[in-house]
Amino acid sequence: MQRLLIAFLFPLIAASVFAISVFADQPNVVVFLADDAGWGDYSYSGNRMVATPNIDSIAQAGVSLDRFFVQPVCAPTRAEFLTGRWHGRGGVRGVSTGQERLDLDEKTVADAFKSAGYATGAFGKWHNGSQWPYHPMARGFDEYFGHSSGHWGEYFDAPLEENGKMIRTQGYIVDVCTDRALGFIDRNKDKPFMCYIPFTTPHSPWAAPESDWERFKDKPIIQKASAASNEVADETRCALAMMENQDMNVGRVLDRLKLYGLQDNTIVVYFSDNGPNSHRWTGGMKGKKGNTDEGGVRSVCYIRWPEKLPAGHSVTQISGAVDLLPTLTALAGVKCVGDKPLDGRDLTPLLMKQEIKWPERMIFNTWATEASVRTQTHRLDAKGQLYDMIADPGQTTPINDQQPELVASLIAALENWRQDVYGAVATTGDTQASSDQKKNSGGGGNAIDPRPIPVGYREFPIAMLPARDGEPRGGVQRSSGAPNCSYFVNWTSLDDSMVWLLDVQTAGNYAVTIDYTCKVPDAGSTIELRFKEAMLRGKVEPGWDPPLYTNQDTLPRPKGESQMKEFRTLDLGQVTLPAGQGSLTLRAIDIPGATVMDVRRVTLTLLP
Repeated sequence: MQRLLIAFLFPLIAASVFAISVFADQPNVVVFLADDAGWGDYSYSGNRMVATPNIDSIAQAGVSLDRFFVQPVCAPTRAEFLTGRWHGRGGVRGVSTGQERLDLDEKTVADAFKSAGYATGAFGKWHNGSQWPYHPMARGFDEYFGHSSGHWGEYFDAPLEENGKMIRTQGYIVDVCTDRALGFIDRNKDKPFMCYIPFTTPHSPWAAPESDWERFKDKPIIQKASAASNEVADETRCALAMMENQDMNVGRVLDRLKLYGLQDNTIVVYFSDNGPNSHRWTGGMKGKKGNTDEGGVRSVCYIRWPEKLPAGHSVTQISGAVDLLPTLTALAGVKCVGDKPLDGRDLTPLLMKQEIKWPERMIFNTWATEASVRTQTHRLDAKGQLYDMIADPGQTTPINDQQPELVASLIAALENWRQDVYGAVATTGDTQASSDQKKNSGGGGNAIDPRPIPVGYREFPIAMLPARDGEPRGGVQRSSGAPNCSYFVNWTSLDDSMVWLLDVQTAGNYAVTIDYTCKVPDAGSTIELRFKEAMLRGKVEPGWDPPLYTNQDTLPRPKGESQMKEFRTLDLGQVTLPAGQGSLTLRAIDIPGATVMDVRRVTLTLLP
C-alpha cells in the first residue's frame, strides 16, 4: 500500500518541483504605455505643475533611459515595441482605415512570452489591427479588454471590447481598464505573467475625471511650451489632470504587485508612444506629436526590476521602442520567436552598468513625408538641417555649414534606411512627394488600406466592421474628419452606399447586426447587404434618435473628432457567405423618410 501511495504521489511531487524550478526565477513583466504623453509631462522630468510620484518611483527604483525615442504617432511606435522592428517593415503605414495593421507574418513580444509559458493579457488601447488575426488575441495575448482602434470618443461609461464582444462599462476608461489589469494579475499571481497596460490618456478628447480637473482648472501655467504662443492653457491643464489620474492607476498596479510580494521579481516598464498632443512644456525641446523633431519623438522610459537592475541608474546612450522586445526577452531569459531579423538592440549591458564598448548607432523617425535621423550627438531634421543636440538641444541653430560631411552622410543614411524599410527613397524635406510615396514613407491620410479585412475564423467567429474601416460612397460621409471613432452619416439616397473589402475565410452562415441610429420619423427604410452573390435585406426599425452625449468632455472636443451617442443594435438576420475576397456593400432600396440611418459598425458572426 505504501509503495502504491509513493508511486501515485511521486509524479505529482515531481511535477510540482519541476514547476517551481521552471517558474521560480522567471520574472513577471508589466508594461505601461501612455498615449500622447510628452517627455515633459512628468515630475521626474522636472515638471513642477504636475505630480506623478508612482510613475517617478519606477525610475527612482530602477533605470531611466535618458535619450529614448519613439515615433511621432501612435500605431508605428506600438508596432516597434511589439516586434523590435521598424514599423514600416511590418506594414504599418498610418493610424486608421486599416493602415495601422501589423502584418500577419510578424511575431510579437507577447508571442515570445506566451511561448515561454507566461500568461499574457492586454488592457487598453491596441491600435495595430482590430479583426482576427490582426486582433491582440491572435498576436500572443491570452485575453484582451479595451479598444482596438487608435482613438476612442467615449471616456466615461464607454462601450469597450471584452475578448471580441462589445460591453458597456461604468466609470472612467483608464480606471476601468486598470481594474481589468488588476483582475488579470489576481488570477495569475502564482505563475509568470506579462501584463500590457496601454493607457488611453492623455490622448484627446479632453476628458478628465471631475476630481482631477478640479485641482487643475485654475492652476497657473508656470512652465511654458517651447512654442509658447501656440499653447492653450486649458488643454495643458486637462492633459496634466489626465496624467495625475494615470499616475494613480500606475500606483494601483504597483500596490497590487507589492500586496502579493511580486514587486522585486517583476520587470516594470513605462514609456509613451509619441510627443505631447498639444503645445506644452517639453524642457525646451522643439516639436510635438506628429513631428519628427526631438520634442515629437523623445519619450521617458523607465525600467524597474529590483532583483537585478540597479536603482537610480540613468542610461545616456540613445535607445528606442525597437529595443524593448530584445531587452525584455533577454532580461527574462525568454527566447524570441519568428525568423525575422530585429532592428532593436538588447540594452541589458547598459541597464546593468556592464563595462562594454557600445557601438554607435542611428535612430530613424518618420511620419507622412517627414523623416529625421538621430545619432548620439546630432539630429538631421526633416528639412535636412543638422543640429548639435548636446550644445543646442532646442534645435535653434543649424550647423550644416560647419559639418557638411556629416550632413551628407546622414542624408545618405536616411535615404538608405527608407529604401531598406519601405523600398522607396524620398528626399529629406520633399513636400511634393507623390501620393504613393507619401504612403510608402509612413504617411497617413484617410485612404482605405488595400489589404482586405479577414472574417470568418472558427476560433474567433466575430468580425466587427467599424465605419473606420469602410469606404463611404455617394453622399455618405463620416461624422468627422478623424475616422478612428467615427460613424457614417448623410445616408439619404438610393445611390449612397458604404463598402468594406473582405476576405471571407470560411463559407457558411453569418449573423448580421448593425449598430445604428435613425430619426424616428425616418424609420422603415429597406436596406440590402450584398457580398458577391449573397444578399440579405431588412428594415431599419424601430427609430432610435438619442441625443449626442453631454457628459464626456471636460473641454470642447477638438475639431475633427466626432461627438458620440448611444447606438442601438439592429438584428438584420442571417446570410450565407461564400469564401473569397470581395466587397461587402450596404445600400438602401427604399427610403420612405429623409434619411436611412447613421451606422457605427456592421458585425458578422460565423455561426456553428
